[in-house]
Amino acid sequence: MEAAFKAEKPRGETLELSSAKKLPQNTNCLACSEDGRYLSLGHSQGLSVWCVSPLISAADWLEDRLEITSIQMTRMAEAAYLLGTIDDMGVARVFAFHCDKIHLLSVVNIMEDINKRSVCLTFELSQGGHYGAATISCNSAIWLEVHHFPSETWLKELQTTVSQAQESNSSGDKDVKWSPLSVPNKIQPPEISAGMSLKGPLKDIFPHYLAVDVDTRRHEWEKHSCNTNAEKPKQANESTRCCTQHFLLPCPLFPGDSKVKSLPDLPVAVCVWWSGSHYLLQYLLQKAQKNKPDVEPTPDVLWPNAKEILCSAVSRCTRYIALGLNNALVCVWDRQSGSQLSVVSTSAAHSAFFRIQFVDYCHVSADELRLLVVCKSGEIHTVTTGRGTQSCTMLLTERPKDSGYLPTITAPVPFLQSMFLVVQRNGKMFIQDVINKAPPCFLIPPKTHLIATPCNPVYALNTKQQTLFIRGNQDSSYRESSKKVSQSQLLIFHFGATDILKRYIVSPPSPQQESLSFVTLEETCNRYLQQRALSVDERNKAITQTWKRLQDTAVTAPQRHSGAEAN
Repeated sequence: MEAAFKAEKPRGETLELSSAKKLPQNTNCLACSEDGRYLSLGHSQGLSVWCVSPLISAADWLEDRLEITSIQMTRMAEAAYLLGTIDDMGVARVFAFHCDKIHLLSVVNIMEDINKRSVCLTFELSQGGHYGAATISCNSAIWLEVHHFPSETWLKELQTTVSQAQESNSSGDKDVKWSPLSVPNKIQPPEISAGMSLKGPLKDIFPHYLAVDVDTRRHEWEKHSCNTNAEKPKQANESTRCCTQHFLLPCPLFPGDSKVKSLPDLPVAVCVWWSGSHYLLQYLLQKAQKNKPDVEPTPDVLWPNAKEILCSAVSRCTRYIALGLNNALVCVWDRQSGSQLSVVSTSAAHSAFFRIQFVDYCHVSADELRLLVVCKSGEIHTVTTGRGTQSCTMLLTERPKDSGYLPTITAPVPFLQSMFLVVQRNGKMFIQDVINKAPPCFLIPPKTHLIATPCNPVYALNTKQQTLFIRGNQDSSYRESSKKVSQSQLLIFHFGATDILKRYIVSPPSPQQESLSFVTLEETCNRYLQQRALSVDERNKAITQTWKRLQDTAVTAPQRHSGAEAN
């Protein structure tokens, strides 16, 4: 496969490697800060933070026999950054990078009892470092913990620590006692029990949709148990269920958000869905009650869906939530109106959805939204929808005949208009145009290197610097390779350095521009009434067709009944 890939010449323009730099041993993950100034690396000896310009090491946190497998970075203040990591043992940690030094602030899942060892499956920081969401598994049980970070207190402690270290000429902070994490909001997969009771508007609708999910799983288990000696549904599903969550920013006029007074960039809620479920739940972010830390939070909003949720995505402003459903359905929810913006059926009925993403970096209005849907078969579809517009779908790439051409990465490139990055299993990289289909540019690594682990590439996109960082391993089959070339290198591609992509580069929107998407209540009502007025003919036609079908059914049903009795 590698020989065939090397022999194949890309059809189109190529973007050559800009530069490369030696990586620490077994670099497993990369992450860029939002301001583009720093690149964080997780490896087999701990983690490192590099300055992007120039590309030099700024700080290291090293520990023997500790391998970081996941890392995330966000800016907490002007010169302070938070890092969230997971190691190969499933332990999540929170670090701070401040004044060219990395500080370990907290361990999220401390193992106190060897018999109750908890493993962190996913760990996500909210932008700005105010919250952290960790999916925890322990003894076949799984739940989501949402922590509220004491960011302001940590900043003061960091400044104090730096001042004391300068006065005493000390570089260590082992004796520093950082403020602990707050008691987390513990969200578990919802279940129906005899004593279940809910308050508010969800009292009647919530148990109904829970019953739909439970009955669906029970039906699948009963069908499976006809041929095998399967365990009970609860035991069979709880250990395999997983959780997907997204932090949500304030969205005016939405019922749940009005209860929380917050800054525009401070998350106010988290939306959650569990595998095998038909519904999306929203929980308001609030500190757990000190006198009742074990009280499970109640969802404030429920979005019911006709089919099982397979994947999800949230727009950058978090106003729109896109869900990829079973049976090739795409559903877009508008948080501002609290209703479905659209439900679109695609032509991918023969293959389940694998990933869904928003193509555009910013959505100033709901008039047109573009989505990218990746199927497990390797097909890629685009969905264009919006308020008052005719939704349409387009097959962007067909199902590949060779498994080497299956896409492992389909990442939107925010600084390129309607473009996304594709990396295939065979190591081939290119930029795909959503509108014109044809790839305008191929990314070519050096002859001495191949993309490392193309089934799960280690990469990071720097939006501010318009740069792709991706790990490459030395190609042992290349005869001209020198021993001086590092075994593993950071390959760097600058998109703005070539005339091929300059015409596609766009500037990111300012916060003021993004706030335009939140219109007033009067404008929302006017838009809704206009949409209803424009669609009156369509709705009347649909009603007429429905009544005709009912009349035809009423005529044919007695005839079938009498015929059956005669037989």
